[in-house]
Amino acid sequence: MDQDQLVTIRRDLHKIPEIGFKETKTQAYLLSKIAEMDQTHLTVYKWETGLLVKVNGKEPKGTIGYRADIDGLPITEDTDFPFQSEHEGYMHACGHDFHMTIALGALNRLSKEPVNDHVLFIFQPAEEGPGGAQPLLESTIFKELKPDCIFALHVAPEMPVGHVSSKPGMLFANTSELFIDFKGKGGHAAYPHLTHDMVLAASGFVTQLQHIVSRQLDPIEQAVVTIGKINGGTVQNIISETARIEGTIRTGDANSIATIKQAIERFAKGFEQSHHCKIDIDYGSNYYQVFNDASFIEQFKSIVDQSTLNWHDASEAMTGEDFGYFLKEIPGFMFWLGVDSEYGLHQSRLNPDEEALSVGVDIVERTIRHIEIN
Repeated sequence: MDQDQLVTIRRDLHKIPEIGFKETKTQAYLLSKIAEMDQTHLTVYKWETGLLVKVNGKEPKGTIGYRADIDGLPITEDTDFPFQSEHEGYMHACGHDFHMTIALGALNRLSKEPVNDHVLFIFQPAEEGPGGAQPLLESTIFKELKPDCIFALHVAPEMPVGHVSSKPGMLFANTSELFIDFKGKGGHAAYPHLTHDMVLAASGFVTQLQHIVSRQLDPIEQAVVTIGKINGGTVQNIISETARIEGTIRTGDANSIATIKQAIERFAKGFEQSHHCKIDIDYGSNYYQVFNDASFIEQFKSIVDQSTLNWHDASEAMTGEDFGYFLKEIPGFMFWLGVDSEYGLHQSRLNPDEEALSVGVDIVERTIRHIEIN
């Protein structure tokens, strides 16, 4: 595939973003493009709305895995692209259209000229939620095809095209969603003593949550508890019977997630007593940290140094990625690929530079051809 073909594929995929485990059009499109490739060395497997594509090696001693996520986000696109999303209220605002295109480009090259080892291309659904990596790892088909090492990339809007970045150890944080519902007793604003006000309860709870990181965790530990949304009440003169807060927990240590959740649950029991209410907690999707294997990062940096790309040492980020579940089970790494966009990830005007597509294909193929399974 040349650059024009990669651009066409990326734009086709950009038009049809679908959320986790709903990626039926995406799966069909990927299958159509894979069907155009040389099938001599390929075996294609479906899993849910994703795909596993095995490139059979010439003299296999193991299997190299490469993962691309395929879902979009529930974000309304705000661009003037002629190829903007055709699915109202949804957008590939995290670059997964780039991820899929790069994987297809590398797969096409490997299908024509395989390496000695088997290569497993993983087109994974539901990375943004509810999380596709963990159930895929637990599936029968993945256990049969499980690679000996695995890697993936993520687009980096703030980094120029032609640059890549990574680091050994933690790259992305442990994360958990947080949804808390409050149920009390509503009533007239003039008679607060006859009610149990859930706007008041939820507001106090939000303030209390901020004490967890500052007072219940070791200051050396990295942790964030953020509430991004609060809903409660109907009109100005009715005391609210219900309220809901939504947020996220992010930590640098997997054990800190449990510590924070225990503290939240202790607070909830106290608030139920003091505010005469019922509190329900849902942690939603939980992602394990992306922890890069040092030996594979060393290999990858050497591969980059022998290419025309520029290497940067990455910093840890408190973002989340369910690729961490793969790295918990399989040694490997994730790296950032520069795509030079004025707007960032999860923004409605994200506009990655399409020149990065061929750059991504080149480095993925080069890595597969030169990496050694430990």
